[in-house]
Amino acid sequence: MTIETSKAQGTLIGGRCEGCEAVFEFGDKELLTNDTLPDFDTEGLNIKLEGVIYKNDGKTPAEGVVLYIYHTDEEGVYPTTGEEKGWARRHGYIRGWIKTGIDGRYSFYTQKPGSYSNGPAHIHPTILEPDGKYYWISSFLFEGDPNISDEIMDHEGDRGGNGIIKLEMRNGILTGIRDIILGKEIEDY
Repeated sequence: MTIETSKAQGTLIGGRCEGCEAVFEFGDKELLTNDTLPDFDTEGLNIKLEGVIYKNDGKTPAEGVVLYIYHTDEEGVYPTTGEEKGWARRHGYIRGWIKTGIDGRYSFYTQKPGSYSNGPAHIHPTILEPDGKYYWISSFLFEGDPNISDEIMDHEGDRGGNGIIKLEMRNGILTGIRDIILGKEIEDY
């Protein structure tokens, strides 16, 4: 499936979403159930994000779902090299895509982002379902971040399920687990 085909068949749901089209920008890359984002091997706090994406019933693993994420570097900047195209000019190059297998599992290896504008450190996720529906879900936020306010939580809501993750050491890397439920708290789903 090419990006052009995907966009033609895709339907944005769940309200306004600036930049959600970036979920289609993986091009011809074969998507796997895991991805390592750029800069993972540089100095910084390496983390692993993992979980299961479930169908709307919250129990059945969802196969063939694309999850796109992007975030800032440790200084709270969306870094670019000057060669970016499409939404990468705005989202920066620290971004990646996975596609779930039959078990609905996903994982990303990346670095913990920094915060900007006195907001919490966060990771932006967008979902693309096999039928072409795409939408944003609540950001990945980090438990204990003093910048998580009631205002932030009101904006983020519970789209796709609770986005606050706890980082714990597992197999030598700080790991955050977040399960996602397709369509949860998404308007017009």
